[in-house]
Amino acid sequence: MGFYDFLNDLPHYVEHGSSAARMNARHEFLIADFAEEIRGAKVLDLGAHDGRWCYGFAGAGAASVVGIEGRPELVEKFSDYPDASLRAKVELRVDDIFEGIRAEIARGETYDIVGVFGILYHIMDHFALFQLLRDLKPKLVIVDSEFVMRDNAIVLLIQERTDVHLNAVAQYPGQEVAVKGAPSFKAMEMIANALNYDIEWSDWGRIAEGNRGPVGDYYRPKNQQKRRATCALRLRDR
Repeated sequence: MGFYDFLNDLPHYVEHGSSAARMNARHEFLIADFAEEIRGAKVLDLGAHDGRWCYGFAGAGAASVVGIEGRPELVEKFSDYPDASLRAKVELRVDDIFEGIRAEIARGETYDIVGVFGILYHIMDHFALFQLLRDLKPKLVIVDSEFVMRDNAIVLLIQERTDVHLNAVAQYPGQEVAVKGAPSFKAMEMIANALNYDIEWSDWGRIAEGNRGPVGDYYRPKNQQKRRATCALRLRDR
């Protein structure tokens, strides 16, 4: 039994037959690996989608979870999640992630943990994002993203339509195409170092080759442009 087995029973996941298997595999690396730090923590989840990772943080024992998501139609689906006691720990807000972070800073809010899952390749201002997060004083920032497989520190610019599910959110009324930037592994490491974070990459090699199907994007060969990966950022002691 996996934490997200129930997803295959939710109406908006039924059409995606591998959703539970994929989410269960990712849960091990994005949530379970950090369970000790999550327990009792105040958590912020950026680009929260329908609240699935907020729910995961709550299930791992977080004291409270705030999720920021730009699409109200996704936030509305959170009520489908089965455990009311876990939903009660979660507050989902419809907002731009940058504006939402700035509002939290203005209110003097701080967080123990920040989740940055699946959004780095939908934005342009990567350095600004992590710089803002420092003002929330998290002990841990968990990042899961696609990264460009280049040997140097670059951000690859890509266009994508805003009317496609899970793509970038329109930044002004009527915007049809957004420009996003996908950082390389080296770029992520450079950003972390410049902001005084230690960075540790998760070892996705722990999953046996025969069980990697639902999470194949974490194992793309080097001749492809991008590979998904997970890392943890922790501020260095000064």
